Amino acid sequence: MFELLRAGGWLMLPILLCSVVATAIVIERFWALRRQVVMPDNLVGQIWDLHRRRQLDDDRIAEIRDGSALGRMLAAGLVNRTHSREVMKEAIADTGRQVVAGLERYLNSLGTIASVTPLLGLLGTVLGMIDVFAVIMSAGVGDAALLAGGISKALLTTAAGLSVAIPALMFHRYFNNRVDKLIIAMEEQALRLIEVMKGEREDLQGGVP
Repeated sequence: MFELLRAGGWLMLPILLCSVVATAIVIERFWALRRQVVMPDNLVGQIWDLHRRRQLDDDRIAEIRDGSALGRMLAAGLVNRTHSREVMKEAIADTGRQVVAGLERYLNSLGTIASVTPLLGLLGTVLGMIDVFAVIMSAGVGDAALLAGGISKALLTTAAGLSVAIPALMFHRYFNNRVDKLIIAMEEQALRLIEVMKGEREDLQGGVP
């Protein structure tokens, strides 16, 4: 591996750095975007139970806010539960924009890596080919082994860049799709909470709407 890095030239270093950063982002996003962490099951039902039992005080709302991304959105609505439906909805929407920004954290960086690393690889190949032509000018084309070795070294950076960019692009699209689905699900839960708190949805099965 070290020999390949050295053979590819100095541009292999930023490509390697991009690889390390992309790997760290992928691992962090897999951990942060777990569904049970972002939106725990039946959170609206638990909130409704607390509301029915008159236990939905400031401490409980703070626990809900700190428990998950969905809880943060719902807590913004609960703080305004004595106000109109429109006020609750606006408060949830304002907090939701901040929550979405958190869910999309680092994804722009991952997309940038997916775009930049092939260009770094191509630049390395172009610089390598310039060196090959310099060898041809000085030594001629008689030594095929020397030319083949120079060309193979020139192509190493392109191969390395693509090896980083392809999985980075795949994970970037995967996480974007995952975030989109989570956002839709959280919006549905937020609307459900508003309907329940404003009496627009029937109480079902022991207080769980």
